[in-house]
Amino acid sequence: MDKANKIIVGISIGDINGIGIEIILKTFEDKRMLDFCTPVLFASNKLISYHKKALKLNTSIHGITSLDKLVHGKVNLLNSWKEEVKIDLGKTTEEGGKFALKSLQAAVEALKKEQVDLIVTAPINKENIQSEEFKFPGHTEYLEENFDGKSLMILMTNDLRIGLITGHIPVSKVAETITPELIKSKVETMYTSLQQDFNINKPKIAVLGLNPHCGDNGIIGTEDDEIIRPTISEIKESGKLVFGPYAADGFFGSKTHEQFDGVLAMYHDQGLAPFKALSFGNGVNFTAGLSKIRTSPDHGTGFDIAGKNKANPTSFKEALFTSLQIFKNRNEYVELMRNALKAK
Repeated sequence: MDKANKIIVGISIGDINGIGIEIILKTFEDKRMLDFCTPVLFASNKLISYHKKALKLNTSIHGITSLDKLVHGKVNLLNSWKEEVKIDLGKTTEEGGKFALKSLQAAVEALKKEQVDLIVTAPINKENIQSEEFKFPGHTEYLEENFDGKSLMILMTNDLRIGLITGHIPVSKVAETITPELIKSKVETMYTSLQQDFNINKPKIAVLGLNPHCGDNGIIGTEDDEIIRPTISEIKESGKLVFGPYAADGFFGSKTHEQFDGVLAMYHDQGLAPFKALSFGNGVNFTAGLSKIRTSPDHGTGFDIAGKNKANPTSFKEALFTSLQIFKNRNEYVELMRNALKAK
């Protein structure tokens, strides 16, 4: 790929006391990664140097003071703050959240200005990042606030994509949150994403039920029969290949998920527990439905192994490659739609 045409990837470093910086540095230790993209880290030279020394890593970093000084073929680091940073590897601290947010804000701002093409985010701690500037349950909701569209969290591997009807909300709030309108909206978002981001012309989507055994005809709850099933029937009338509800307990064990391009779970752990059991360490979190692309690894801050050179960068690498492929697919889709002949 021509250097000038390389995809520019903005990278937020996550919690400074977690494994985020480690998996980023390990990913780009392999210089062949620079054949695929031009990365930009939003951090500070001192912080990255500290982690390199602590982890005994030799990843080459090119510091820049503005994005117009970006150099292709190098791991660029945009110095995004001047403050001294107190580092306590493996600990949850106020500083950890403060600078995770500074990195994320800088990456998002660059994406808004189209100075980077997409972003990949390292893991944050959802507690210590809370502040007057960040009052969100996670990355997904923050990004929805900053970009056009309605977000859908999709956890994915090459052959499995699970989206969530409801995301970071208490289990006690799930049933009252699920409405026909919400289900229709999430199905539409997944359907569109499967088409434009994954090149699937006629996606086939499964929807899981809410209650055990999909309510057993109202014995264990009425939501499946009164809300979910009629809504799916209505969606199918529009021509979309949407099926369900499926009882969640046997859906993955029976490998029924292999028959579908995407699966929509009713709540967070209903989708993420089986996903991580099947693919933990190799999965990707993709924020679908927004005007800009963001991916991340499928794990957290890893405080228990931070600073010990034990973090596996596989999921971060997968997140990076996935973001690049989605970027290419989306651009091709836009071009295809632009050139499509209008039906007479």
